[in-house]
Amino acid sequence: MTMANNIVIRRVDSGADFRAFLALPWRVYKNDRNWVPPIEKDIRDRLDKSKNPFFEHADREIFLALRDGEVVGRIVAILDENHNSFHEEKIVFFGLYESPDDPEVARALLDAAAAWGRERGMDTLRGPVNLSLNEECAFLLEGFDAPPVVMMPYNPRYYLKLMEDCGLAKAMDLNAYLITRDAVLPPKIQEALREMREKSSITVRPIDVKHLESEAEKIKHVYNNAWEKNWGFVLWTEKEINHMVHSLKSLADPNIVLIAEDQGEPVGFGFGFPNYNEVLIKLNGKLTPWNMARIMLARRRIRSMRAPVFGILKEYRLTGLSFLLFDEIVQRGKARGYQWCEMSWMLENNEAINRFSRTVGAKLYKKYRIYQKTIA
Repeated sequence: MTMANNIVIRRVDSGADFRAFLALPWRVYKNDRNWVPPIEKDIRDRLDKSKNPFFEHADREIFLALRDGEVVGRIVAILDENHNSFHEEKIVFFGLYESPDDPEVARALLDAAAAWGRERGMDTLRGPVNLSLNEECAFLLEGFDAPPVVMMPYNPRYYLKLMEDCGLAKAMDLNAYLITRDAVLPPKIQEALREMREKSSITVRPIDVKHLESEAEKIKHVYNNAWEKNWGFVLWTEKEINHMVHSLKSLADPNIVLIAEDQGEPVGFGFGFPNYNEVLIKLNGKLTPWNMARIMLARRRIRSMRAPVFGILKEYRLTGLSFLLFDEIVQRGKARGYQWCEMSWMLENNEAINRFSRTVGAKLYKKYRIYQKTIA
């Protein structure tokens, strides 16, 4: 498909095209010291329909943009049947977007994703998501002065203007908060936590690594029940949660993955994860045996972490459990030597969680944006 200014949009259907797709970011971010090169194997596996259980309820198409035979842009169009069914929407998502600062290239890529969606009855283009909102998503909007933490996006500033020039507008902003190890909870909350630990039937413990599958099932139960009213939420399937456990079990720090139980029944969880981007920024995207050894050797020297998700059943939200889970992760994180934590991401319109973040002493330090436009 040829567009204006000799731009050709081509579906990725060969190994050579896919290698070009993987290689493009190294040109886009060539002189950007804050960019963390993605692990190429991770991108391959994520897009592999035979390996990723996401594609049991979704489809995708990968496109390249070429000018005069040179690859200058890329995009993935994504159709998630579970999302559209749950939210009663007709969304085609786009993700893994990269391009130069060129409105013609951006327009050609976005038009290709939109056309693919329209052919399947979709009426709205939204993104970026890579590949769902349970994963990395959005463009960085504010906070370009530091590298991203693990599983958070990073992009050139000019992507924002490219989206707007192509007719996309804000769908939702996401917030990221930073908290350091010297932050102190307000005295009233500390007193409430002391009383809760003494009198409540709720207990908090780290996950049992010997029984990861059953522990993951408890987390999935809480997550799917606690988050279902949130914008963009998509249920985790059993195969997706098992796939995630398999992918992360060698990298997770079980000391900061916590489950809250009331008389043995799961009622909440808090998920902390070491910020492996401190290591990955030095590996140039290659998961060689030597680089894997470097990751394992460096993991105890990682000094930051991310708290990507908490979940609490609705009937326990006013019990103080959110503060208890947070305090347990902070104290255990301090004991492991972490100096700071990014709490991310939070929907901008979820005032309860944003207020909670401010209350515990976290500071808003990065913002992200998801865009959309009507394509019907």
